[in-house]
Amino acid sequence: MAGPAFAARALASFVPASAWLRRYSRQDAGGDLTAGVIVAIMLVPQAMAYALLAGLPPEVGLYASMAPPIIYAVFGSSRTLAVGPVAVASLMVAAALGNRMVEGTADYVTGALVISLEVGLILFALGLTRAGFVANYLSHPVMSGFTSAAALIIALSQVKHLLGLPMPGNLDFGHTMVAIVSSLPQINPMTTGIGAAAIALLVLMRGRLLILLRVLGVPANAAVLLTRAGPLVVVVMATAIVAGLDLQATSNVAVVGVIPAGLPRFAAPSFDLALWAELGPSSFAIALVSFVESVAIAKVLAAKRRERVAPNQELIGLGLANVAGAFSGASPVCGGFARSAVNFQGGARTQMAAVVTAILVGVSTAFLTPLFLHMPHAVLAAIIVVPVIGLFDAESFLKNLRYSKADGIAQLLTFLAVLGLGIEIGILCGVALSLLFHLWRTSRPHIAIVGRVGLTEHFRNVLRHKVTTYPGLILLRVDESLYFPNIKFIEDRVLTEIAERRDLKHFILICSSVNVIDASALETLEDMRVTLGEFGIGLHLAEVKGPVMDKLERIGFVDRLGRDHIHLSTHDAVVRLAEPNGPVAANPASPGG
Repeated sequence: MAGPAFAARALASFVPASAWLRRYSRQDAGGDLTAGVIVAIMLVPQAMAYALLAGLPPEVGLYASMAPPIIYAVFGSSRTLAVGPVAVASLMVAAALGNRMVEGTADYVTGALVISLEVGLILFALGLTRAGFVANYLSHPVMSGFTSAAALIIALSQVKHLLGLPMPGNLDFGHTMVAIVSSLPQINPMTTGIGAAAIALLVLMRGRLLILLRVLGVPANAAVLLTRAGPLVVVVMATAIVAGLDLQATSNVAVVGVIPAGLPRFAAPSFDLALWAELGPSSFAIALVSFVESVAIAKVLAAKRRERVAPNQELIGLGLANVAGAFSGASPVCGGFARSAVNFQGGARTQMAAVVTAILVGVSTAFLTPLFLHMPHAVLAAIIVVPVIGLFDAESFLKNLRYSKADGIAQLLTFLAVLGLGIEIGILCGVALSLLFHLWRTSRPHIAIVGRVGLTEHFRNVLRHKVTTYPGLILLRVDESLYFPNIKFIEDRVLTEIAERRDLKHFILICSSVNVIDASALETLEDMRVTLGEFGIGLHLAEVKGPVMDKLERIGFVDRLGRDHIHLSTHDAVVRLAEPNGPVAANPASPGG
């Protein structure tokens, strides 16, 4: 019995779909079908828009909405994450390829497929090695600064489509601003009108339509469906107007044009090693950002239903989804926040909703592409701009700056670096800043001299509380692990305290917040033990955690220090070393907590 049970658990771990499929019910099917239809209606125009944002033909976005979501449905751990093309990843693809290849060429598409495959292999390898922790190097302030800058770049990149300006693509932020200003005299009034009307309608549908439909008594599911169909409705209206009035010919309105009908052909991407090496750093950056974005969304949705998301399994699911996309002509994919929220709110119970969406997108691609012939670029640009502006988050910068100046500065500098230096260098700067600020903070840890609170066994900072201290004894608490960046700072503080206390007999280092003592810190502790001993002062440790104690014992430090110099608690140390001498007068409390 153990063998089959173990095999079932192993299968469910690597292929999460095997678990929810066994318990799939009619109720699940109803919710998944509704959500799948809603997301498909939203996704068809959105997928084409994100492909154009990446500088790719619109069908590439449709291809990214077929095989990848189905593969993720099998291997992903989130039941409601909607995987497909997203704005930020599309922008990063454009940034990676724009300076290397000419947009609209076969080489450009080849490069995008290589990025998809590299992203997939990187994510899959990280999942197999259980290296999901690498995403921790992208802190929330850094990600917020990155996405805010990306939102501005994305919105600015679509101005040429919204105004009908004759501008080159794949320019950096500064050159795009210059190009827009210099091209303003060439604005196309008809294109501008279509773009402005599309933005207005999309904003109205996002904010007011659902409320209006509920007031009119439209059933909840139907109201949600009509609201989420907003982009498709705008696309249909604009396409009909452009086609009916022949605005492409009479007013020079740019349209999508012919989209190849039919499902994608499965073929291997290029295995040009030089191209792989050239695009590798960009692919790693896209993989990292895609994973962080996807897991953040998946965790939020899973928490609403008390479900669990496994980050390492997410790496595997997203990795295989991107590999499948690379072999089916698709751009990189990950979880999209707005699309996942719609999927969740639409009633999705399992990843079967994603399968329904993929099938409907496939049907649209196979049979409905002739209807997209006169679809104006301005409308697709509006579909990108309206949701992406919500990614710009100035409020979080002000909040982080008030709470932690280091985090606020890291967010601001990441934002500026992405705008000024580009996507990849900007995000690397953000990671470097996060690490540098972390090292700076931990190199100067909070250190407190503590005393006893009343007659309790609690000890608190003498500067914040009314406490009792003892002659001949210092109780010093370090609120950080001991490692090479901070140990000299701590040693200097210890020596300063010793120099000011001529009557000192015992120095107790409270280790309640110490999770690690590295080799540099251990060497310094050895030196402190010897130095204090020469002054006739005993070094003691209190509240040492088990894993730290194990390492100190293995290296022989415990025996050299003396086992009677290590105390289970600060209270035990005080009772043994100081209580017989009697306390000194309690100090007055100062403001603080």
